[in-house]
Amino acid sequence: MFDAIIIGKGPAGISASLYTVRAGLKTLVIGVNGSNLKKAEKVENYFGFSDVIRGEDLLREGEKQALRLGVEIVEEEVLSLNKPDLFEVSTSTGKYQAKAVILATGQPQKKLDIVNLAKFEGIGVSYCTTCDGFFFKNKKVGILGFKDYAIHEAIEMQVFTKDITIFTDGNELDLTAAFLQQAMKFKIDKRPIARLGGDESLKTVHFRDETLEVIEGMFVAYDTAASVDFAKKMGVFTENNAILVDKNQQTNIIGLFAAGDCTGGFKQIATAVGQGALAGRRVIEYVRNL
Repeated sequence: MFDAIIIGKGPAGISASLYTVRAGLKTLVIGVNGSNLKKAEKVENYFGFSDVIRGEDLLREGEKQALRLGVEIVEEEVLSLNKPDLFEVSTSTGKYQAKAVILATGQPQKKLDIVNLAKFEGIGVSYCTTCDGFFFKNKKVGILGFKDYAIHEAIEMQVFTKDITIFTDGNELDLTAAFLQQAMKFKIDKRPIARLGGDESLKTVHFRDETLEVIEGMFVAYDTAASVDFAKKMGVFTENNAILVDKNQQTNIIGLFAAGDCTGGFKQIATAVGQGALAGRRVIEYVRNL
C-alpha cells in the first residue's frame, strides 16, 4: 500500500512525486510514455536550460531524478480508479492501493474522424460505462476502441447487457496478455466506421464499405484512458474536458488531486511542474493529517 499514487509520468506527475517522496511518503508513479512533451524537438522556454533541450530528454531526466530519490515508477496503462475505502488503481496486470491520488495524465488530444459522434453524445454515445451503463440495460451496445481500455469497459458493461460488440474502427486489436483471453468473450467488428446515424438518438453505425449495423448505444474507450475519464467515473466535477480543482489542486473528492494539462488552462511545462509541486505539497499535508 502506498501513501501516494500519481497517475501520469509527465512533468506534472514527476514534479509531484519529487515532493511526496522527499517528505517520506511511499510514492508510486504509474504511466505510459504518452506525454505530448515527448514530441517536442526543441524546448527553449523552460527555466534553467541555457541550451535547447528535446522534450524526450527532459522527460528522461525527470524520471531519473525521481528514481534517484526513491520514487517507484511502473510503466503500465491505468484502466480504472475507485475508492471503496482507500483509493484503488487497476492496471493491466494488477491493483495498487493508496491514501491519496494525483491525476496527471494530461488532456486527450485524439480526435476520432467519425461523422455525428459529437452529435449523439448524451443520446446514445457515452464515454463512461459506470455513469451511463444502467440506461442501456439489456440493449445492444458497442465499445469503440482496440486496446486494453476498450476490453476493460466491455467487461464493466456486462453487468448491464450481454449484447456487446467491440468496434475497432479499422484497427487491429492491440492487447496485453492479460486481456487477450477476455476479448474472446465479445464480438469484434474491425470495419472502419464512416458515421453514426439516427434521429433523436443513436440508431445505426455506418461503415465505409457502405454496410451498417443497428445499435442502441456506443461507449467510446479509444486508445488509453485519460485523467478526465477516471474523473467522470468517480463523479469528479469537469468542465470543457478539464478537471475542476480548487486552489490546492484538489478535486471535489477528498484525497483526489489533479495537476497539469488535465486541469485545462495554460498548457506549458512550467505550469504543469508548478501545479504538480503544489499538488504534491497538499498530498503531504493530507496524508499526515489522516
